[in-house]
Amino acid sequence: MPFPASVTTVTTLVAVIALAGCAALVDNRADRRESEWMQDFPPIGQFVEVEGHRIHILVTGRERGTAPDLVLIHGANGNLRDFTFDLVELLEDDYRIIAVDRPGLGWSDSWGDADSDPRLQARVLHDAVEQVGVRRPIVLGHSYGGAVALAWALQNQRDTAGLVLVAAASEPWEGGLSFWYGLNETPLGTPARAIVTAFATESAINAALDKVFEPEAVPAGYGEEFGVGLSLRRESQENNNRQVNALLDYIVQMQPEYPSLTLPIEMLHGDADTIVGLDIHSRRFVGEVASANLTVIPGAGHMLHHTHSQAVIDAINRVRRRSGR
Repeated sequence: MPFPASVTTVTTLVAVIALAGCAALVDNRADRRESEWMQDFPPIGQFVEVEGHRIHILVTGRERGTAPDLVLIHGANGNLRDFTFDLVELLEDDYRIIAVDRPGLGWSDSWGDADSDPRLQARVLHDAVEQVGVRRPIVLGHSYGGAVALAWALQNQRDTAGLVLVAAASEPWEGGLSFWYGLNETPLGTPARAIVTAFATESAINAALDKVFEPEAVPAGYGEEFGVGLSLRRESQENNNRQVNALLDYIVQMQPEYPSLTLPIEMLHGDADTIVGLDIHSRRFVGEVASANLTVIPGAGHMLHHTHSQAVIDAINRVRRRSGR
């Protein structure tokens, strides 16, 4: 979920310059807002330690051993609350669910520059959920989380029942990212992130959510459950922007390995997705991996797990059947 892209436009650049001499004011206001957001949206799961860092996970649904394990990996600038808004409740009767905060996002620690690599994220998350008894799970990845799910399978194919890739970033692309991500690779990135934290308005936040969900509507109450403030923290923004800016290079490295995947893979993609393009990603992927099936949802955008949740559940169930789980 590339959240700040529409919050921060050229107006932000102007604000960065105008407020360059007011850093203390900006930082103080950002400190207060971050404290409020962290109180409003505390951890809702448990912490496990991996390599001396904490990873936040939520384990819910069926008792261990009574149903397949299902790992949920969120997208860019997200956290596991993206799944607890509605999808988790719809799946709890049929699966043991393990939702995770990716490294550096939500309440999970960052590995610094190292967690720009989705392969490191996959290894860390695999080790984290293994500590709560996860064995041969179905792994669902949304958007950026799809790249992490693919890295997971490339590293642990024998121990993974299958993948569900929802609007997944999977293939190399041409061209640059948005203005916001470019700005964050310059010295203006640090003050720009502070200004977003300190001054992002409700209307700007709602506009950003609208952009991510378009052409469909944002579900009522989504922003309040998701905890947008967790994504607007300066550290979270920095980690997300670093990870997204680095993703292309890592996908270029992963892509030649895709034909080695033989586990069941179900892909879902909306043909109106303007965040992760259908033709660039999922259509190309299914031409490379024989075990991958693609379901295209006409008129659908990027947030299929909310706007077309039954289609996502059906895909999970297909992987379950195909894997013999």
